[in-house]
Amino acid sequence: MANIKLKSIEEIETWNIKELRKLRITIKNRMESLKASAKPKPLPDTHPLKDMELGECQKLLEKVQRAEKNLA
Repeated sequence: MANIKLKSIEEIETWNIKELRKLRITIKNRMESLKASAKPKPLPDTHPLKDMELGECQKLLEKVQRAEKNLA
């Protein structure tokens, strides 16, 4: 399984396809959590999506989808 906790989302172009896929799924899950709850569960400090709001997650999702497309 891909470990995305130790990776920097600033260097997403260096990620492999499995890591990007896991990040995409994680982002979608986080976005659903943010939409469904007024006070979503806080993420640990090592989580790449820590302190991200819904809009930031959406922009990152688009960036991940472009990176996946470039690798395909």
